[in-house]
Amino acid sequence: MFQQDIKRRHFLQGIGVGAVSASLFGCAQTPEKRGFERPFSRKPLVAPKIDRNNIVTQVVGHRPFRAEGFVVRSEAFGEKVLVHNYGHGGGGITLSWGSSALAVNEVKTQENKQAAVIGGGVMGLTTARLLQEAGWKVTIYTREMARHTTSQVAGGEWGPYSVHDPKVSSDAFKQQLQLAAKIAHETFARMVGDDYGIQWMELYSASDTKPKGDSPFSQYYPYRETYGPNQPPFPTDYCTVSATMLVETTTFLRRLIQDVRLAGGEFVIRDFKDQEELHTLPEPVIFNCTGLGSRSLFGDQGITPAKGQLVLLPPDPAVDYLTVGGGTGSLYMFSRNDYMILGGTFGLDDWSTEPDPKETERILKESQQFFAGVE
Repeated sequence: MFQQDIKRRHFLQGIGVGAVSASLFGCAQTPEKRGFERPFSRKPLVAPKIDRNNIVTQVVGHRPFRAEGFVVRSEAFGEKVLVHNYGHGGGGITLSWGSSALAVNEVKTQENKQAAVIGGGVMGLTTARLLQEAGWKVTIYTREMARHTTSQVAGGEWGPYSVHDPKVSSDAFKQQLQLAAKIAHETFARMVGDDYGIQWMELYSASDTKPKGDSPFSQYYPYRETYGPNQPPFPTDYCTVSATMLVETTTFLRRLIQDVRLAGGEFVIRDFKDQEELHTLPEPVIFNCTGLGSRSLFGDQGITPAKGQLVLLPPDPAVDYLTVGGGTGSLYMFSRNDYMILGGTFGLDDWSTEPDPKETERILKESQQFFAGVE
C-alpha cells in the first residue's frame, strides 16, 4: 500500500498541478461535447415519456369553425340589441380577450348597462369580465359550466391559427383577426403567472418544407429562429423555434368564473331551444357566445365542428417545451402542469363525441417517432 502511495505521488508531480486541477474540477483541456443549444430555455431538451400505459384519459372537443372566420357584429333583436361573438375555430382561447373586446365595443354607447351573455365557455366568460370592467351588470346563461365545454379541453397554446380558411375569408375579416390577436396577446401577456395559469414556454414548429418567412403573427413570437436539417433532434428537415404563451385552461377558466362572481355576476343554467326564449330575458342587451350552438339557435349553416381528440398523460416537469408538426395530421405535444397533452386531429364536420382508437394509435406512434432522437 505504501509503495502505491509513492508511485501515485510521483505520477502527480510528473503531470503537473495544473493538469491535476483540471482533472479534479472538470476543466478538461479538450472541449466538452455540447448538444443542441436551445434559444429560449437553458435546460436540456428532454424527451417526453410516451407510452400507452401512461394514458390517463382521452377527451374529444368540437371546435366551432367557420371558413369565413368568426363573427363579431351587433344587430337589432326586437326591442333588444344582439351582439354576436362566436365561430373561432381552433383559436378560441387565443383570441378570447381580443374578440370579446371587439364585441363589447359594439355597445359602448348603450345607456342601460345590463347584459345577458349566452354561453359559459371562454368567449362568454371574457365577454362578461370586460363588460363588468366597463360597469355593466351581467348574467351568464349557459347550458353547462365551463368545465364541460370545448374550452376546457383546449390545448391552450397561444396561436391565432385554424381560425378560418384564408382562401375564403375576406380582407376585412383578416384585418379584424389581426386586431383581435393584438388585443388578446397584450392582455394575456399582462396576466402571465400562476394565478391564471399562463406561462411562457419554448415552441418547436416542425416541418419538412422550408418556412417561407414571417407569418402574419410572427411579431408575437420572440426568440424566433429557424433551423435546417439535423440541427434540432427532430426527424423533420426544418424547425422554427420561438417562445409562446401556454394557457392552462383548467386554471384559467376556473379563475375567470371566480372573477365574474366576485364582480357580482350570476350564472343561470338554461338551455335555449329557440330565439323566442331569448326575447323573454329581462336584459336589454344579449351577447351570443354559444359557439357551435349558433348553428341551430341562429341558423348559421356556415359553422361546423372541427373534432379534436386529445390523449392526456401525467405531467412531466422536465419537459419544458411544446411541439407542433411532424406527423401526418396536425400533431402536437403541450407540456402543462396538469397534463402532458398529445393531439393531432382536426376533423371537419365530424360530430362524433367518442375518441377514435385508430387516431389514438396514430398520435401515440407518430409522437414516439418524433421524439426518438431526443435523449
